[in-house]
Amino acid sequence: GGASANNYLMQFQSDLLNIRIERPLMLESTAWGAALMAGLSVGFWEDDELASLRLLDEEFQPEMNKEMRQEKLAGWEKSVNRSKLWYD
Repeated sequence: GGASANNYLMQFQSDLLNIRIERPLMLESTAWGAALMAGLSVGFWEDDELASLRLLDEEFQPEMNKEMRQEKLAGWEKSVNRSKLWYD
């Protein structure tokens, strides 16, 4: 969706998850996926055609070192745990 247009957010996710993230050219991928599935169900496309419709906009590679990643993840976990107290 729209959040994937934010380069900082995509890089941060790649860093925290320590994985490569591919951002598709079509940012509204939920609607796009629904359209593709509808097309498959009525025979407009064949399964093997769909991969060629996926266009890559940008790729984000992890750049954060292990120590920084662990520090950021610990901070995230602390924040999540604190936010749970609001509902008790």
